[in-house]
Amino acid sequence: MKKVSFLLILLLFLGFLLIGCKGPKKEAEVSQQEEQMSSQEAAQPKALSGKKVVMIISPENFRDEELIEPQNVLTEQGALVKVASLTTETCKGMLGALVRPDMRISDIIPDQWDAIILVGGSGSTKYWDDAVVHSLLNDAVKKNKIVGAICLAPVTCANAGILAGKKATVSESAASNLKDKGAEYTGASVQRDGKIITASGPPASKEFGDAIAAALKE
Repeated sequence: MKKVSFLLILLLFLGFLLIGCKGPKKEAEVSQQEEQMSSQEAAQPKALSGKKVVMIISPENFRDEELIEPQNVLTEQGALVKVASLTTETCKGMLGALVRPDMRISDIIPDQWDAIILVGGSGSTKYWDDAVVHSLLNDAVKKNKIVGAICLAPVTCANAGILAGKKATVSESAASNLKDKGAEYTGASVQRDGKIITASGPPASKEFGDAIAAALKE
């Protein structure tokens, strides 16, 4: 009996050893498979890989989320997004965001970009009658680039003459500015007409980014 009991105990011990050896191995195999899948996903190009977008902000009082939310939408899908302003010194948003632009507006060459986006905020009125920005927008339209503007920034597009006969939206307080320049004001949160995309303000920031992303994929 003692011999039988000893053999049973020995067999049970060996069984536990075998189970213990198989467990970590299976876990290691699953971990390796997960790593391989993650590597494969990382290796796959994102929807906007190779696309380049420049976003223009005012030196102060740009609207933070109108920059950050579309920027996040675009970069998450693989686009290269740069920020431009009148200066390359730190710019401050209305809600306190501090952003150091990558370049000056005067350095933007439309041929090098797939989309040019104007960020709104009270500071964006600085560009309403800016001849350099007007010229840039007209050049971008002629070269069939995507042009976007949100909040008060669509007024800059209207004053540049690129919204005449186009459906567009803007912060409600500036609706008359668009109508006076021949735009068809729709009051929508986001409005697209061809390659021109406009949006009404901060609550539409992500939707605005999504519309730009969709246009870039076409």
